[in-house]
Amino acid sequence: MPTPESAAFLARKPTVPPTFDGVDYEDTGRLKAAQDAVVREQWVKSMMARLVRDELAKCYYREGVNHLENCGGLRERYFELLKDSKVRGHLFEQQNYIPKDSGES
Repeated sequence: MPTPESAAFLARKPTVPPTFDGVDYEDTGRLKAAQDAVVREQWVKSMMARLVRDELAKCYYREGVNHLENCGGLRERYFELLKDSKVRGHLFEQQNYIPKDSGES
């Protein structure tokens, strides 16, 4: 069962998706919200990798010499999460943004 979210948390929760899709760069409020959402999403991925790494360390310690067989799932998940775990910031995505076509040809 998820924990209830406090009013302070809900007030700071971003209301925009973590992308620069449809963001007007002249509207600084929306731009800062998009930047915050992008960086927040990167931090979430980084923290997920950290949690899996901690569980993997516990598994290595618990299993001892059998860790190669018994901790394989955690190891593979950690390697997948490790690809996106670096917090790069919003500047690269903002400067190199390519707008998606809306399907019109």
